[in-house]
Amino acid sequence: MNDTAPTTAPRAVDDDAPVPPGRPIRLEPTPPGLWRVLLGVVVALLAPFFGILIGSGIGSAEGGNRMDPLYWGFFIGGLIGALGLVAAGLGAMALIRHARAKGYAEDAEAH
Repeated sequence: MNDTAPTTAPRAVDDDAPVPPGRPIRLEPTPPGLWRVLLGVVVALLAPFFGILIGSGIGSAEGGNRMDPLYWGFFIGGLIGALGLVAAGLGAMALIRHARAKGYAEDAEAH
């Protein structure tokens, strides 16, 4: 019968041993503009929430005027969110340009 107990002796590792055959790994970089789209969308979604959070953390004066810090925080958060949307739009344009250029290059290779 075979012994099924695990061995406690450490196995020697030979650095010069050949690599066993297997599926090759091919790393591909992310297309240009992808990170701009992702970060722009995250900023566009979270900036107004953080603006409200910061504005409510500052609090308001006893007078109760119309320009409370809550409104200022939301307004500034909205402006930062709009900048995030602009960044996401520019990233999307870069993604589209890259996809078109890649498609044209593949068509040229096929003909």
